[in-house]
Amino acid sequence: MPVLPDFLQAKRPDTLTSAREILNAVRRDGHAYFQSPIDWRDEVLYFLLPDRFSDGKEQGRQLLTREEIAGLRRSPARSNWNWQNWARSGSRWQGGTIRGITGKLPYLRELGVTSIWVGPLFKQRTRLDTYHGYGIQDFLDIDPRFGSRADLFNLVKAAHDLDLRIILDIIINHSGDNWGYVEPGKDLATAGNQPPYLPWPNYYGNPFDDSLAKWRGAWRDKEGKGFTTDGSQLTDGDDGVWPRELQNFSRYTRAGSGDLGAGAIEEPHAEHKRTDFLTLKDFALDVGATLSFLSDCFKYWIAISDCDGFRIDTVKHMALDEARNFCGSIREFADTLGKRNFFLVGEIAGGDYYQDFYIDRLGLSRRNMSAALDIGPARLNLRNIGKGLQDPGAYFDGFAETDEGFGSHRTLGDRHVSVLDDHDHVFGGKTRFSADIPDDSPVKDYQVVAPTAIQLFTLGVSCIYYGTEQAFAGPAHSQLPYLLGEGWGSNDRFLRESMFGPEHPRASHHQDIETQLQTVDQELPGFGPFGTAGKHCFDQACPAYVRIAHLGKVRSSHPVLRVGRQYRRQTRLPGTGFVFQPQGELIAWSRILDNFEAVCVVNPNGIASRGGDVIVAGELSAPGDRYTVVANTAHAAAAGGYSGSHPVGSTLTVAGGTATHEPLYLAVRDVQPAEVVIFVKNI
Repeated sequence: MPVLPDFLQAKRPDTLTSAREILNAVRRDGHAYFQSPIDWRDEVLYFLLPDRFSDGKEQGRQLLTREEIAGLRRSPARSNWNWQNWARSGSRWQGGTIRGITGKLPYLRELGVTSIWVGPLFKQRTRLDTYHGYGIQDFLDIDPRFGSRADLFNLVKAAHDLDLRIILDIIINHSGDNWGYVEPGKDLATAGNQPPYLPWPNYYGNPFDDSLAKWRGAWRDKEGKGFTTDGSQLTDGDDGVWPRELQNFSRYTRAGSGDLGAGAIEEPHAEHKRTDFLTLKDFALDVGATLSFLSDCFKYWIAISDCDGFRIDTVKHMALDEARNFCGSIREFADTLGKRNFFLVGEIAGGDYYQDFYIDRLGLSRRNMSAALDIGPARLNLRNIGKGLQDPGAYFDGFAETDEGFGSHRTLGDRHVSVLDDHDHVFGGKTRFSADIPDDSPVKDYQVVAPTAIQLFTLGVSCIYYGTEQAFAGPAHSQLPYLLGEGWGSNDRFLRESMFGPEHPRASHHQDIETQLQTVDQELPGFGPFGTAGKHCFDQACPAYVRIAHLGKVRSSHPVLRVGRQYRRQTRLPGTGFVFQPQGELIAWSRILDNFEAVCVVNPNGIASRGGDVIVAGELSAPGDRYTVVANTAHAAAAGGYSGSHPVGSTLTVAGGTATHEPLYLAVRDVQPAEVVIFVKNI
């Protein structure tokens, strides 16, 4: 492993000069780093928020069983339970840690995960509830509420020992709320946020504009109060921002608070690229060495942790040249360590056009950004198709090679990361896939497998959001009226329940950090799954977990399912010809690699079984050839008690052909609601 013991035992560097000494040392001394995968299409990503995943103490709590969840759904009211307090808790630090993630690596590996995207771990302001990690105060340290640099090192090492990879979530567009704007004549302690936006090239404190020249910036102390304009006076690690190279107001745009969607994506000084991100302060990446400083910060994390990739936050809010230069710098550094396919995936909000704009210019060179998160309309289409509510063409047509937008990148496979649920839902309502399924539906606990299978077996890099494998859905529908005043359906917190079931959240951020680390707030319940507190949800017998784990194993065993070409298949129902069926019927497609064909069949219908004659490749098969069932989620869930159609290991004979004047097809029958069957051609 790459890190010398003194790198971790010493205090984190105060300056990038010290950090660069480490960067030079690991290259000079020839430390061995974990190799990148040859092709990221082989990977299955799992995205988790560290504060909400595990605190490593689940053995001291009971498992929240599916029987209990079903019982909660039948109980509109609960005695001694306050829904408003549960919702309030969702905005607080819950207590998840890096060590907790490390302890759950076997759980994830068994699920079929191969790479773990970990939400930001970097040090946040002590007195704010930025549990999500996107308001960095120290770019060279880990937040103590998550753990330490040594804990991250141990997580990556343990993951690599299990042949798992770690992708870190990073932010270069903005810093945390580390300073505030001070109006002319006001005391530094009044430092505030979000003054009106100033168009480029103006800014607060501009000495050439008399109306703005007397505005100042004040660095915040550990309590969050402005106390100095001079970065050299920052001596406490909880004050201001670190490293020291970022303690200069020229590193920040200082344009105030504007519209995060205003201006053209092509314009490098558009409003959406210069505005603060609410209270989070925008970096002036086009000024001096700011971008180089931030690049060095994140090179440091590669050097000391041996991580395998970065998910880059808010790329849309960076000018194209800034994104290109950052990605190029990181990739070249990773190359010097032998990590020749270091993963750089961008979060590019705004939809397909915005994703295409960046990937067109950054991805195809294969020297910059690797891929984009597919978080635009495709995510909503996948969501609706997975419930049988929308024509599958809305998703599959998005893979068109001739598409002038992002579709052409989807066809490449390795240029998009498929997303069903995440922590933001920048498009659509802020509820998970399973939340809107009726509570009395027999497939409530596993209908999410249908769209997850589409992710796993279509072109692209698939990403599972934590809790998907447990069919996270929030409280019962009968309990939602208690939450309408708390932002149910519109607030991010309801996408972020805690897997580990804390009894209570951490002590309030108004307390000092030691109190936050050692005590909890007993006035509030923990923000546990399904509207609970005190019970964890790492249930490997969960109907969704069992099915996804089954599909993950099959995917890893068959290269055709990972890198093969993709063709949507027509299906024939009684009384119809071979056509692309509408919503609610079987969804079928093939993956082809040389002379291998895999036929993937998903029944998105949550009520009824479905079947049909599914076309196969006439150039690869002949009448009488056989396809073997390699996956059947209903069979996997039933274990030894399965008596339905197409059990795993059975075969299906190719029918049709010249004699019947029909295309070649497989007669697929009685695929149960929300189940998946995969056939692979015998050779």
